[in-house]
Amino acid sequence: MRAASALATAMVMSRTTGAFYVMGGALGLLLTAIAPGDEGNRVLVGSAAAVALLLGLSLLGWGPRMPHNVHHAYVAIATVLVTVAVHSFPNTVGAISLAAFYVFVACDAALFFAWPLAVAHIGFAMVMCLWALPTRDLPSWSGVIPAGVTFGVGVVVGILTRMASEADIDTLTGLLNRRGFDRLLNAAIEHAGRSGQSLALVLVDLDRFRKINDHLGHRAGDAVLQRVADAWTELLAPDQRLARYGGDAFALLLPNTTEQAAILLTERLRAAVTTGCSAGVTSWQPGESGSLLVSRADVGLYRAKQGGRNRTVLESSRQQPLAVELREAIDNGTLDVHYQPIVSLTEGGGKAVGVEALLRWSPTAQPDVTTEGLIRVAEEYDLISDLDELVLRRACADAARLQETFAQLDLTLNVNVSGLELAETEYADRVAGILEHTGWPADQLVLEVTESELAAESQTAIANLHTLRERGVRIAIDDFGTGYSSLSRLATLPSDIIKVDQSFVAAIRSDSPAPPLLGVIAALSNALDLQVIAEGVETEYQAAVLTELGFALAQGYHYSDSHPVAELITDLNSGRPELTAEPSAPPPRTGDDDTHETADGWLPLG
Repeated sequence: MRAASALATAMVMSRTTGAFYVMGGALGLLLTAIAPGDEGNRVLVGSAAAVALLLGLSLLGWGPRMPHNVHHAYVAIATVLVTVAVHSFPNTVGAISLAAFYVFVACDAALFFAWPLAVAHIGFAMVMCLWALPTRDLPSWSGVIPAGVTFGVGVVVGILTRMASEADIDTLTGLLNRRGFDRLLNAAIEHAGRSGQSLALVLVDLDRFRKINDHLGHRAGDAVLQRVADAWTELLAPDQRLARYGGDAFALLLPNTTEQAAILLTERLRAAVTTGCSAGVTSWQPGESGSLLVSRADVGLYRAKQGGRNRTVLESSRQQPLAVELREAIDNGTLDVHYQPIVSLTEGGGKAVGVEALLRWSPTAQPDVTTEGLIRVAEEYDLISDLDELVLRRACADAARLQETFAQLDLTLNVNVSGLELAETEYADRVAGILEHTGWPADQLVLEVTESELAAESQTAIANLHTLRERGVRIAIDDFGTGYSSLSRLATLPSDIIKVDQSFVAAIRSDSPAPPLLGVIAALSNALDLQVIAEGVETEYQAAVLTELGFALAQGYHYSDSHPVAELITDLNSGRPELTAEPSAPPPRTGDDDTHETADGWLPLG
């Protein structure tokens, strides 16, 4: 049954109706005990008041688990009990006073029931009022005033309730809209936090709904949405709330429900309609906000769409312990940052010219988590800003220590940045503050941004890139070739360096020609005056092919794994070939020659 108002939830209905009953029963018992007279049946009136009190307590205790239609019986019974009390009260004055309880009936019906049913309940109360008072030897018109007040209060309450609820109700389906659902979700989270109960959330999206609108028209699309809403509502328990979250998307709130139970219910919903639908399921963990819960369910919905549609994907909240451990690691500074050399293919065949900072951490909650998985958890739990700042600050401090130990080094430091962090308005200023605090030069910092994270091309992200480059920081597009590349974007995107994804390098094998796109990328970088770094070089053969194609810089296990800064200092002191040049006197430098090799083999990337 579609909600008559945003208030028509099992919890609110049971508490309100129960409160009316308890108040009426308690007042009835009190009045029966103290009122004089013996005109009626004091025992019958007291019994009616006691029944009302017990029914009210039952609603307060078990009402949220009762079916919606049961509330109609409670309201009708309330009208009967008031009528019995009015008819049988020991004196006439008290009977007239008890007629005021008909207003409780009108308010309850107007608050929670659709207009036709609300009017039926109010009309029944008015008829009983008009009948009961004249039975006390009062004039036939004696019930007009209380009946009229009952009608007036009911109508006014109904109108005001619906006016206040319009902002929370979807007019097409009668379900809660996004605003109403978010309000309900926050209330459910508060209740779950107090009671310790579980809470599951499902986001459902109708597959290829746009084709219905395009081919059959919006009326046909609206009819589909209404049929889906009706079919799904019939399958839900009283405390389970369905909302139209926007367009063809629906949200389902499932109190006291596990993730597996939510998946089973979602499959029943899918089977109840002919339209295919994709769904994302998740559950709430203590301390999480409503927006976080919705975002995690939305990730599951996205994966269901990407996985072929018409399926349910669980985005489990079980990663939460990992997020807690990550939060503690960030606060305590126990994360490790290692460094992998970036080498020159042209100057001595493998001398390091820079390092890339790489996050390393093995949490107890999930020891085998990948760096990509760790970043996703940080983004999902709003930890990415602190994580990015920690890595950048640690990397700049370590690089400054390395360069201080070897004063002749002209070290370039590459650090990854999350696309979410880049979209923050204050990001460029935070980078500037870290550089100032650590003393690391801006012109020796390269920030690597994954290409796919720039797909949205938000104005804030682009503005940050421009600001950073104006301050001397260089920008590298990481994993180039796997995102949303286009020549026009590459020409206009604020960037200085391209890092070719390792999948291209892995395709270089001795038994087949080199991938043609590698040559195209090399030529393109030259045409656009962009440096290019090949990632994932693991063999001498791959290095030779890349050199022949014109690549100047490379990175991979063929040259070195990642190491802590202390090991890099040891390697430099021990003269490892990939980190140092053969001993020789450094050639004289000129003011405008910043590309020659230093004695220690470090070459600037610019």
